[in-house]
Amino acid sequence: MPLQFNTVKLFAGSGSTAIAKAIATSYGKELGQVAVSRFSDGEYQPHFDESIRGCDVFLIQSTNQPTDNLMELLMLVDAARRASAHYITAVIPYFGLARQDRKDKPRVAIGSKLVANLLVAAGIHRIMTMDLHAAQIQAFFDVPVDHLDASIIFVPYIKSLGLENLTIASPDMGGSYRARSFAKYFNAEVVICDKRRKRANEIESMTVIGDVTDQDIVLIDDICDTAGTLAKAAGLIMERGARSVRAVCTHPVLSGKAYETIENSALTELIVTDTIPLKQQSNKIKVLSTADLFAKAIMNVNEHGSISQLFRIE
Repeated sequence: MPLQFNTVKLFAGSGSTAIAKAIATSYGKELGQVAVSRFSDGEYQPHFDESIRGCDVFLIQSTNQPTDNLMELLMLVDAARRASAHYITAVIPYFGLARQDRKDKPRVAIGSKLVANLLVAAGIHRIMTMDLHAAQIQAFFDVPVDHLDASIIFVPYIKSLGLENLTIASPDMGGSYRARSFAKYFNAEVVICDKRRKRANEIESMTVIGDVTDQDIVLIDDICDTAGTLAKAAGLIMERGARSVRAVCTHPVLSGKAYETIENSALTELIVTDTIPLKQQSNKIKVLSTADLFAKAIMNVNEHGSISQLFRIE
């Protein structure tokens, strides 16, 4: 018996309209009609302005700050469930609170597990996201997780730069696995920056493990928040004799004085994706689109195709 495909409808949360429009264009569909009613005290109520009964609904919203983005997504999921959607997928290009994936000190919350519980309780059937801070967060969900890999976007761009003496670097010990996975595409060496933190977003000291002399360094990370780690690593790497240093970060959180820090750093370029919209433009920041990858993944989910085949790099 042939597979039956339900009608696909794509909707954008108010925090991710730009990337949602790009995904819809790549998919070949118009975004669905969704609106948010607001009360004078700040309370809001998202609602669908078209029927979604029996449809496969994809709700596109990153859950970066403010927390309204997460709450709006939860309410959209609940509204879709109550409107008799057949299948609800939360497309979360940037999964916020992912850095809170364990108890690293006494009496703290595990924020990413809490968000997973909330999404499942709201009624999602599936989640689609990109470059989780820790891959094991997938296990926090009791529904299927499509974990997209941004390397399929970054690797071709790095190749196009034609760097003669390419070396891949990790800005901390925790990112060494991510750096090694990139290095295998280029048959490149890996160096690691070992850092110690006083507290969140504040570095006490950093050292470079490995030789960077006369090398073109590309730092690999998943999140760029204050840019302090990348700026310090770039400066230290250049002091050690590197020819150039760039950074690749999937999610441009870029809070506080991040833009100023990047402009004043030794970085030649910061390469990011559009999972989070930039707050301002910078000559040092290059944005690569994830729209085609998300659109293909949505199509494969709807047509019961493979997701892993999307990550093959020629």
